[in-house]
Amino acid sequence: MSDIVIISGSPSDFSGTGKVLDYLGRLLEREHFSIRHIAVKDVPPEDLIYGNFHSAVIKKISCDIQGAAGVIVGSPVYKAAYSGALKTLLDLLPQDAFKNIPVLPLMTGGSRGHLLAIEFSLKPLIASLKGKSLQGLYFLDSQIDKQQKNPIIDEESLLRTKKQLHEFIEDIKKSNRLAAAL
Repeated sequence: MSDIVIISGSPSDFSGTGKVLDYLGRLLEREHFSIRHIAVKDVPPEDLIYGNFHSAVIKKISCDIQGAAGVIVGSPVYKAAYSGALKTLLDLLPQDAFKNIPVLPLMTGGSRGHLLAIEFSLKPLIASLKGKSLQGLYFLDSQIDKQQKNPIIDEESLLRTKKQLHEFIEDIKKSNRLAAAL
């Protein structure tokens, strides 16, 4: 099992969302967490389209998420919401797949006009799966350079990211302490 599961809702091979999620994974590995990356583009399309709850791939994803200490869910903004592929994947998970798990939501978009997509679309989805959502991160495309090892090129965004990651780690530690006490 991985300590942290990172889910990318981007259907693209070369997305800003994916690059930021990879970067967060590297930062978390430096903090001695094991990471499992899941990308909707790597899930068999027929499992998603036909709602194959019994797929071995979907069962493995579900098991990995339910065994994780924390989850990061990221998506580009499409029509003021997360990607349809991400929604389809999450629809195939058990209703309480994120139960008692700290979840860091992340979205990328082309304008500040989509800033509230994280609040009005992604966070309610996380809540419906019983996750404990953190504040979340939103990046403008102009704040990301997909060619860089650290793709977050805006200094203020990078500071905000590190602060959110610290809070995420603290929530994981707190959840682990509570679970150990039970």
